[in-house]
Amino acid sequence: MPDFSHLLRPKSFDTLFGQPHLTAPDAPLRRLVEKGALAHIFLSGPPGTGKTSLARMIATLQARPFYEFNATSLKVEELRNVFKLHQGALVAPLIFIDEVHRLSTNQQEVLLPYMERNAIMLIGASTENPYHAVTAAMRSRSLLFELKSLDSSSLRTVAQHAIDMEGLTLDEEAMEYLLASSGGDARALLKLLEFASTIDTTVTKALLHSIRPTALSDGTSEKSVHYDLISALIKSVRGSDENAAIYYLGRLIVGGENPEFIARRLVILASEDIGNANPQALMLATSAMQSVAKIGYPEARIILAQAVIYLCGSPKSNSAYNAINAAITAIEEGEILPIPSHILTHAKTYKYPHTFGGWVAQEYLAKPLHFVDFIPVGYEKKMSEWLDALKNPKS
Repeated sequence: MPDFSHLLRPKSFDTLFGQPHLTAPDAPLRRLVEKGALAHIFLSGPPGTGKTSLARMIATLQARPFYEFNATSLKVEELRNVFKLHQGALVAPLIFIDEVHRLSTNQQEVLLPYMERNAIMLIGASTENPYHAVTAAMRSRSLLFELKSLDSSSLRTVAQHAIDMEGLTLDEEAMEYLLASSGGDARALLKLLEFASTIDTTVTKALLHSIRPTALSDGTSEKSVHYDLISALIKSVRGSDENAAIYYLGRLIVGGENPEFIARRLVILASEDIGNANPQALMLATSAMQSVAKIGYPEARIILAQAVIYLCGSPKSNSAYNAINAAITAIEEGEILPIPSHILTHAKTYKYPHTFGGWVAQEYLAKPLHFVDFIPVGYEKKMSEWLDALKNPKS
């Protein structure tokens, strides 16, 4: 069976599709690579977007020895062997580390001196933002570039190359399913096409669906329907219409939508649209998300249905959503206040509320700011009343 991912791995910037902000002739990353001026970089982005291909491409373009590791299994001794092998070399090797956010502190400390002397070129890749996991010293010597999920047009180009290479036949219905169910992941697209082609060179939607019955991430088997259906579901829950919400949930399930994606959207809704009007909503939605991840279809449909009906029947409040947005806007517009001295770490004049029966008047902001407006529904009404009574006791 031919390995489509290997055969179609891009060899140049012009054949790495879906990342024009990195591969266009005037893109900063491409210009730095072509001028030989690029040092250490971190690449973040979803699976199958070209992180490994980009690292190999840079090694080839700069004629560097290439070493590929995964941080989950990387041993310090392996790094030391590479350093020793290329000690004093005119061309520094390129060390590519996947899942770089999993590097231990010890592994980072071993890499750092060689990064400082440019005795190696380090490229780290992760589906997460690796800057949150690496030390400040490594961050200060590196650049971060983000790769994005491939859009439908880019995926189609990749698929067409494989189809032409292997002499496959796909009608438009099969092509649409192939694109929509791959979730912006070129590797996943090629793997599905690869397995289907071993069964029949005439690839149908039914064949693809039999191999991958649900979308990998944020997609259904129908082009563009995904966004409309999930929007309709969320708005029906927000509007407390349980029958409409269950109908759209059913449409998503029948369309092959990933149950984990539906559950994630319900968790967001539980905070954004219900919030403290019913704090239990977030707990139930989170529990549903964890459950469907372990159980999957067909039983996951029952868990999702329970969550949807519960959220429909909950009182609604968007006060938390509004409050954090207002606070972030104020900060971005320059409202940066000093922290009062008595609530700094190890402050001696801090008043411990429990010493005073649970609450004591005390300044927590250098000047009064207002972001939270409680909505008098459900449990949030009780919260508002409790805080008001606490801060404004009747004489």
